[in-house]
Amino acid sequence: MKKEVQGKRNVLKLGASSLFNDIGAEMITPILPFFITSLGGGGLAVGVVSGLREGLSSLFKLIGGWASDKTGKRKEFILLGYIISIIARFLLFFSTSALYIVSLVGIERIGKMRDAPRDAIIADSVEKKGKWFGVHQFMDNFGGIIGIILVVIMFGIFSLSYQTIILSAAILSIFSLVPLFFVKTKKTKKEVFSIFAYLKHLDKNLKYFIFVSCVFTLANFGLYMFLILRAKELTGSFVIPLVLYCLFHLVWAVFTIYFGELSDKIGRKKVILIGYILFFLISAGFLYEDGIFYLAFLFLGYGLVYAITQSNQKAFVADLAKEHRGTALGFYYFVLGLVNIAAGIIAGILWDITPTSMFIYLAVISFISIILLCFVKEDISKEN
Repeated sequence: MKKEVQGKRNVLKLGASSLFNDIGAEMITPILPFFITSLGGGGLAVGVVSGLREGLSSLFKLIGGWASDKTGKRKEFILLGYIISIIARFLLFFSTSALYIVSLVGIERIGKMRDAPRDAIIADSVEKKGKWFGVHQFMDNFGGIIGIILVVIMFGIFSLSYQTIILSAAILSIFSLVPLFFVKTKKTKKEVFSIFAYLKHLDKNLKYFIFVSCVFTLANFGLYMFLILRAKELTGSFVIPLVLYCLFHLVWAVFTIYFGELSDKIGRKKVILIGYILFFLISAGFLYEDGIFYLAFLFLGYGLVYAITQSNQKAFVADLAKEHRGTALGFYYFVLGLVNIAAGIIAGILWDITPTSMFIYLAVISFISIILLCFVKEDISKEN
């Protein structure tokens, strides 16, 4: 009982760190497309940044997860990851070109080495992984909502510069370090194993699920940056896209715990499949924009997609991995990150042709991922 309580407290403390970090991150994310275009970057630059936000950091997510398994230490890698991200945000304040932003966004994402060790702590701390991954995601998203509201106030009302907002975000991100010092974890046994040998013998069903996730990621790669640009094109406003982005995060936060608990009850695959189908409908829906209310409806739907898929996919990987979860989660992040780079570039090229061509591409790819997901074995997801 005491161990269970401590495990839940760890999740809440890790969630508090994510909350403060996401306040800073989401003060930057919604203005990044505008900042890039103001410095001469086009759709391709936005696409590259969208991909790099996950892609370039993917190798470090794998290394972070593997190293935390190998050394038996997890909190140290989480702390280092946050510090790197904070430093990169301070450096982003000095950006003078789109290329400089692309470079710094890549460096900032190196800090995501923290993700796999953090998720491994969550998976090891609680039994109902769907619910508690959802709790952590809720706290992360709640921080994002605060960050977006601050951006609306600073940018939309007081017309502060991009650099001022970025500097404020970097300062607020420092508070993410405080809760980490109160996380209590036992040092796990050191594991002497080759990362390549381990990956070679990964469960076949886990490998296939990661493959399916990669196909889905070719469509759902960080699309919100393009949605923000699309909203600005359709409304001619800077504030409305930020408000819509806030709604996206609000829906994601509100429903993520519910869908996590649902996956604990009926299985991960069934819930994730709902998310894939909804994403297909949202992608197709952007082909027929019809005013601000219709656009808001699509943003709300996209937030629901994230609530259904993001934490549940991680929980599914943790279920299937059984052991060396840090490495398994790191590998999951790694391959999805590589796909993110390619997906962002492809989407950026299509966007520069016409936004319609990009959304057709997303709809086709997401439909393929729906079919592929049907062949994942779902009985394993109920074991935990």
